[in-house]
Amino acid sequence: NVEYLVIDGGSNDGSVEIIEKYARRINRWVSEKDKGQADGINKGLQRASGEIIAWLNSDDFYMPGAISNAVQALQSNPAAGFVYGDLQVVNKGGEITNLLSYGDWGLKGLMEFKIIGQPAVFIRRQVLESAGYLDPDYHFLLDHHLWLRMAMHAWIKYIPQLWAGEHYHAASKNLAHAAEFGAEARRIVDWMSAEPRLKDILQQDRRKIEAGAERLNAFYLFDAQEYKKSLQA
Repeated sequence: NVEYLVIDGGSNDGSVEIIEKYARRINRWVSEKDKGQADGINKGLQRASGEIIAWLNSDDFYMPGAISNAVQALQSNPAAGFVYGDLQVVNKGGEITNLLSYGDWGLKGLMEFKIIGQPAVFIRRQVLESAGYLDPDYHFLLDHHLWLRMAMHAWIKYIPQLWAGEHYHAASKNLAHAAEFGAEARRIVDWMSAEPRLKDILQQDRRKIEAGAERLNAFYLFDAQEYKKSLQA
C-alpha cells in the first residue's frame, strides 16, 4: 500500500515527459518552480497521507524489498521515530564504488556528525510533524538537521540491511558544493548550542561534536580533491 508523489521544480530537462509517461502509477505530481530543495521536498512531505514517509532525490533509488523491510522494522519497533539502513554509492557507469554501513548512532552520535544516508531513512509521520519539516535555511545538511530534531522527540533505530543507493558524479551536490558542507556543519553546532534540550549533551561532549563537524568538512573537501584544505580541516 504505497503512495507515490513526484515533486518537480519546474525543470526543462525532460523530467516532465518522464513523469507524464508514468502518471497513471503516480498518486499526485506537480512541476512548478520552488524556493529550493527543502521547499520542494516539504511540498511532498506535507501532501503525503501515509503513516510512514520517505523521500528520494533524483539521483537516489531503493533496493528491492527496502520499503516492506522498513515498514516491518517500524512495526516491530513501535517506539522508534524513524529507522534507517545502509546505502550503496554508484558511479556514472553503474559500478558500485562504496558501501556505507552505519550503526546505532542515537542522538549523541548524530550530534557528533555521524552521518546517515538520507535515501535509506523511513520516518513515522507523527514524529516528523512533531519535529517540523525541513528547514529551508539549510541547503547541504538539511536532512541531518531534521534527524537531530526528530531524535529529540523519539528513539531512532538502525537496521543493518542495504536499503538504498545513490548515484555519485561530478554534478552531484556532494562534489559540486563540497566546500559548503563544513560551513553548514558549523552552523548546526551553533544551533545545538542555542537549543536548551541539547545543553547537557553539548557540555559533556563539545570537543567530539566540534571535531565531528571538522571531520565532516575534511571528508567532503577530500572528495572534491581539495586536499590541502581537507588536511587543514
